[in-house]
Amino acid sequence: MANKRALSWSVAMRDIQNDRARRMDVREERLRTATGLRGTPALPLSAWRGRSGRRYVVGIHALDDDPAEVGEAVVIAVRRGGDGTAELVAVAAAGESPRERLARGWLTRARARGATEMHVHRLAEDAAARRAVVADLGGAPA
Repeated sequence: MANKRALSWSVAMRDIQNDRARRMDVREERLRTATGLRGTPALPLSAWRGRSGRRYVVGIHALDDDPAEVGEAVVIAVRRGGDGTAELVAVAAAGESPRERLARGWLTRARARGATEMHVHRLAEDAAARRAVVADLGGAPA
């Protein structure tokens, strides 16, 4: 006599949806980069997974870097714990126009909330795409 387990379609779909709901938290997914290409140091890259499930590749910068040099990008202030885990502190969109530039006050507030790194996503094509990334990562759309 063989053991056969019948699994209903509705139960399987519910399990899949529950799994997706558990994974919808915004989180960092560390990227493994080459230790060096022809003697160059490894690129400091990482990625963030938004609530939508989309992945945003970011460059990791020191918090002391000038935010005016960021240009058109999404900037994420990150608090890095002792165990290496990253916590998103704040996220904002920066643009080329003076009205859209990242304000130094934002960086000061992020630093006061414990930010230790600045992650910069430069692959958003325009202001609307940058606002969508900010919203997906949990920030208020600007």
